[in-house]
Amino acid sequence: MMLHNPAAKYRAFPPVQLSARQWPDRVISSPPIWMSADLRDGNQALVEPMSAEKKMLFFELLVKIGLKQIEVGFPSASQTDYDFVRKLVDEHRIPDDVTIIVLTQSRDELIRRTIDAAAGAKRAIVHLYNSVAPVFRKVVFGMSREQITQIATSGTALVKQLVAEHPETEWGFEYTPESFSTTELDFSKDICDAVTAIWQPTSHAKMIINLPSTVECSTPNVYADQIEWMSRKLARRDALIISVHPHNDRGTAVASAELAMMAGAERVEGCLFGNGERTGNVDLVTLALNLYSQGVHPGLDFSDIEAVRQCVEECNQLPVHPRHPYVGDLVFTAFSGSHQDAIKKGFAQQQPGAIWEIPYLPIDPADLGRSYDAVIRVNSQSGKGGIAYLLEKEYGLVLPRRLQIEFSRAVQAVADASGREVEAHAIHAIFCREYFEQTAPYAYGSHRLTEDTNNDEPVQIDITVAHRQSTLALQGGGNGPIDAFVNALGLDIKLMDYHEHSIGKGANAQAACYVELRLANGPTIFGAAIDRNIVTASFKAVLCAVNRQLKNEEIAAAAPCAAVKSA
Repeated sequence: MMLHNPAAKYRAFPPVQLSARQWPDRVISSPPIWMSADLRDGNQALVEPMSAEKKMLFFELLVKIGLKQIEVGFPSASQTDYDFVRKLVDEHRIPDDVTIIVLTQSRDELIRRTIDAAAGAKRAIVHLYNSVAPVFRKVVFGMSREQITQIATSGTALVKQLVAEHPETEWGFEYTPESFSTTELDFSKDICDAVTAIWQPTSHAKMIINLPSTVECSTPNVYADQIEWMSRKLARRDALIISVHPHNDRGTAVASAELAMMAGAERVEGCLFGNGERTGNVDLVTLALNLYSQGVHPGLDFSDIEAVRQCVEECNQLPVHPRHPYVGDLVFTAFSGSHQDAIKKGFAQQQPGAIWEIPYLPIDPADLGRSYDAVIRVNSQSGKGGIAYLLEKEYGLVLPRRLQIEFSRAVQAVADASGREVEAHAIHAIFCREYFEQTAPYAYGSHRLTEDTNNDEPVQIDITVAHRQSTLALQGGGNGPIDAFVNALGLDIKLMDYHEHSIGKGANAQAACYVELRLANGPTIFGAAIDRNIVTASFKAVLCAVNRQLKNEEIAAAAPCAAVKSA
């Protein structure tokens, strides 16, 4: 029996017949004109549209970021939108360098109310649209191409007439053939040319032609072909600004916008973090910061991206996904051990002011106001590099490589047991438990050093060491303090490696010491300690290693007994 094939009821989107296309060879070297549709397109897509207070908060955020064109509403659609636009105008809330955009369908009564809402603003753009795609012409309106064109041209003529009655405002005009992405290109060109013939834009007073992928139905390269085709064919091209409004139905709105810019688009409409109908509009933040990562300043200020996200989440009542590009909680975070190691090495070599070259981080988190604290986090997938990074970043402990390997096993055991992330404070607590708190059976008491360069063992030492319930007074000599200390203990110890560094500065500075020892014929093992005195720290580190080895031997010795009891 043949299985039902759902794909059979869909048609592949037809390619655009475009000879010698130019956009694939172009590089984006400057930002577009940005237009935020958050307060209109974004707002209408919310389960609970923004209140007037939240719309004002959002508007002020957009201004602060640097948006110069903001679509503030659909005044004829609701009293709330109308009142908000009037509030902006009447209370002089619009900066002189910001242009508001008001959207309207091409219907007489709606156009009149829209212009009435924006009249008195310093600068305003009337954004007129009507749906032109075949499915709308056939299914929704039952109209011919000529009838659809008449709707657009009559609306344009009315807008032109009404704005002339309000010379106190510098008016602009934008026309959108709605559902352009699924409309025949020849018809899109014809209706846009008919509209511009009425508006009569000039190279000094340009008109905006907005070509949206109202529903994203093709791969981004096809949309780019559509934009380049229109850019080549439109009449009065030097008097037009071609704008795009990509939706994200196929999940490629950012790519569509970027390729459209390469194809001739000079303006992009979208929303912060991609809010909008269905899967949303193009994400202006991602689009802008993609430019930033290529050495092109977007002209927008996202230096405090956390504040931007918090405001948008509050106004939209929608969370930003933790994996959202550039702003999500986890986008600058590495859990993988190999990633962490590469990032740690990158930070160690990165010079201030140099070209950014950090593995796995396309841009510097600091440029967005993000800290480095969350760049490396540890879970069961992590390795020594991330653990070492956090200890150094948060606690100033610079672990030698072999100690990193040894200690990572302890953290790995905790991560495997819990199945959860191990945060920096927990890693430090594990380190303290594994090393700094290993004070039995040997615990440092005191020491006194003397030096005689004429002696075969120039350094002599007297030490007191607590051993179980006793205090031992021991003496020894050696070539240096550690050698003398080890000899005084009288244990079969071989010093394999030694590292030290300071933590902090001035009166509060401490010394950290790491030693790698071989006790008797056992494996090498590390000890670590901190003290204000570097010599004392080294002695404590030696005892730490000894205690850890003896503890391991006790555990190993007890294991067979435990097995017998269990049996």
